[in-house]
Amino acid sequence: MSEIAALIFDVDGTLADTERDGHRIAFNRAFSDAGLDWDWSVELYGKLLSVTGGKERIKFYLSDFNTQFSAPADLDGFVAGLHAAKTEHYKALMADGRIPLRTGVERLILEARKSGIPMAIATTTTMDNVTALVSSTLGEEALSWFDVIGAGDIVPNKKPAPDIFSWVLKQMDLSGSQVIVFEDSGHGVTSAADAGIDRIIVTTNDYTAQQDFSRARVVLPNLGMSADDINYVDLAYLGRV
Repeated sequence: MSEIAALIFDVDGTLADTERDGHRIAFNRAFSDAGLDWDWSVELYGKLLSVTGGKERIKFYLSDFNTQFSAPADLDGFVAGLHAAKTEHYKALMADGRIPLRTGVERLILEARKSGIPMAIATTTTMDNVTALVSSTLGEEALSWFDVIGAGDIVPNKKPAPDIFSWVLKQMDLSGSQVIVFEDSGHGVTSAADAGIDRIIVTTNDYTAQQDFSRARVVLPNLGMSADDINYVDLAYLGRV
């Protein structure tokens, strides 16, 4: 087994359950501000999650679920404006402490930091969203704990394309065999695997539990909190993955 040279984390659904009670709520508030009668229910949002990226998700909604909407001539500008407003609402939700980290995430991050293992983030969400979540849960200084942060539109193609993981690996001068990735979705697993990463740990959530994780090394409900937990993930566990 290769030595662990770095841990790479996805954000939404992996570090925290941000989708249902974070991003979805923020989208709906942005729609309301814009005078739109759109309401993304929990069920509908689950369907929209088949597309990664907030702007892409809005366009998917219009093309497949709200085909009666008369889109403006500058659709890209309209969508970008909605998404920017949504990001501000999301940041406000994070500032209120509405979304905690998932079980075991903070413990593992602190252990890796103490042991000097480099960490990175590879996500399709915006840098603003990464900053809001990390700062509100781990503290303002915590962003500096991650050697590389790949977020948003830094690469042309979002997950399930491998671009974001390939970019992070290049920035860290590492190969896929040297790292362990933490993901929560089938798209994320495909993205990491196609970037040459085979040690992928999935922590499922309500939206992703039934997705295809056949290319992941381990699939767990969470990272565990107590050493007595059957799914307790620490550096010793990772050394055996």
